[in-house]
Amino acid sequence: MKRGVVPGTFDPLTSGHLDIIERASAIFDEIVVGVALSPEKGGGPLFSIGERVSLVERSTAHCGNVSVRPFDTLLVNLAEDAGASVIVKGLRAVTDFEREFQMAALNWRLDSDIETMFIMAVPEYMYLSSSAVKEIARHGGSVRGLVPEHVAEALERKLNAAR
Repeated sequence: MKRGVVPGTFDPLTSGHLDIIERASAIFDEIVVGVALSPEKGGGPLFSIGERVSLVERSTAHCGNVSVRPFDTLLVNLAEDAGASVIVKGLRAVTDFEREFQMAALNWRLDSDIETMFIMAVPEYMYLSSSAVKEIARHGGSVRGLVPEHVAEALERKLNAAR
């Protein structure tokens, strides 16, 4: 059985993230989506780890071979624990490639039995990031189509509660 890990902070999950997960699920027998705790990223996540796991689970429920788990370890440790031999990363632009290439080399150094596979973002989502989605939402713009509908609703509730 070929198992892959798709890691990320997913704060929030975007339509681009979901596209990469769905495409990876068509390639592998099983996909484990690893939701990183990432407390240091950008002043801390907007959504709690539990909220992010729940949003990803709901977004991927239609994929019969996807499971979701939080993690706060090295990525190679998550892959090992999940029995995965491949880390799957989405790439949007050259800047992503430089950062991801460096991370892939470091992960290989930590465990050369785990490969890294890159899936290119479709043009529709090449510009999309969780940071941009949060910025648009914070300033009252519509994020419909940029994230799954239930994520847009959760984002709206979260930001309204903070006001």
